[in-house]
Amino acid sequence: MAFGWKLHGDGKAPALGEAVAPDERLSWPLTVGIGAQHVVAMFGATFVFPLIMGLDANLAIMMSGIATIIFLLIVQGKVPSYLGTSAAFVGGVAAVRAQGGDSSDVVGAILVSGIVLALIGLLIQRAGVAVVNKVLPPAVTGAVVLLIGFNLAPVAAGLYWPADQWVALATMAFVIVVSLALRGFWARISILLGLVFGYLLSLLLDTFSQAVTYDDAGVGTAHDRVDLSGIGEARWFGLPELTAPSFSVNFALLVLPAVIALVAENAGHVKAVGEMTKRDLDPVLGRAVFADGAATVVATSVGGSPTTTYAENIGVMAATRVYSTAAYYVAALVAILLGLVPKFGALVNATPAAVLGGITVVLYGMIGLLGAKIWKENRVDFANPINLVPLAAGIIIGIGDVQLRFSADYSIGGIALGTIVAVVGWHVARLLAPAEMREALYREGGFADGTGPALGSSGSHSTEGRANDPGGADPSDVDRINRTR
Repeated sequence: MAFGWKLHGDGKAPALGEAVAPDERLSWPLTVGIGAQHVVAMFGATFVFPLIMGLDANLAIMMSGIATIIFLLIVQGKVPSYLGTSAAFVGGVAAVRAQGGDSSDVVGAILVSGIVLALIGLLIQRAGVAVVNKVLPPAVTGAVVLLIGFNLAPVAAGLYWPADQWVALATMAFVIVVSLALRGFWARISILLGLVFGYLLSLLLDTFSQAVTYDDAGVGTAHDRVDLSGIGEARWFGLPELTAPSFSVNFALLVLPAVIALVAENAGHVKAVGEMTKRDLDPVLGRAVFADGAATVVATSVGGSPTTTYAENIGVMAATRVYSTAAYYVAALVAILLGLVPKFGALVNATPAAVLGGITVVLYGMIGLLGAKIWKENRVDFANPINLVPLAAGIIIGIGDVQLRFSADYSIGGIALGTIVAVVGWHVARLLAPAEMREALYREGGFADGTGPALGSSGSHSTEGRANDPGGADPSDVDRINRTR
């Protein structure tokens, strides 16, 4: 099913206990309203991450709409999702730029990763979901996600924060307060609200004084926080500036580890949507991964940003109980139209570096801690050397940007080398470890048949506990707390 949605009931909001299925829709005015919510939900991260990666945010927004349509068509409307800018590539892109790569090199490297992701999707569709769990167990995916996030700390600390430390600090504090003090939808867009706050604060401070940035020698340079000159020069309507990709094996290897995070992310999102819609979506997981890869290839082929399914929009579905793909098509069309307003893109691109500093210290840390969340939810046992030793090495290599040099012109390090050590090291450690260590992987508390899905068997998580093991969901897991305010 791609088009031709059935009208749900009388077209009004679903009754208590009911939901609008992916192949249904509400009345068109209500569907447009839900679509607008999806636009707002994806908007913050979709244009913040291109700014951080040095790519055109306006083009990223437009291509996110095109990517979403591609995704929905490939999955035949069975997985309602929005594809926004992926954060998984931020670390690799920073590494590419640190080695002298420009935007053309960046999108070329990401395009290669999109092809690899699409091929993995085809493999999953053919071999089954279990192959993902066998190759990338939670212990490994958690480590990769963690080192991707924490590897970015020097970017936030050295590039953005020094532009104006006080604006950066105020923006960071605002994001933290808003994410905790507000509820529901407003809490979900705390990053976007923080960006608006920091932008306005910078404009206000520029009316009183300039910011001062100090170099390594302690010499200060005064500068305006916001440069709005590009807005007046930009047209109201027209195509964003396109960038042709260029290809380098070295640069491609720097961003390739993000594919691991994307496979895990897509799998988690498909599972989440399946739970909400009460449908078994495992048979289309391969299609979803392939679609994400194909969408990334299309987006980066013209200079756009990498894409991924967005948890923010899954949250909108959970809140509204409207899973209609019609709303996603509406959101996609709105995003495409926004991308055709260059003046809007110029406004976004004028975001002060210090504001990005305040936002990135939160975002990069959140990306890293998502890896720890994967460990926690799957109760990865770090008393087991199979988990502890290779992952510890991979994480330090990734965070410390350790380099392995093969020649004067070629080296591999940071995220790429850390990921290789974590993935290959874990599987080698499992092969070499004594039998009791390998068997212990299947005996983690709270899981029937051990880690089960993590190792490709049929185990499942027990939330009720057993006589000799309390098991159950971790009481600190706020994801399961129903906020009513």
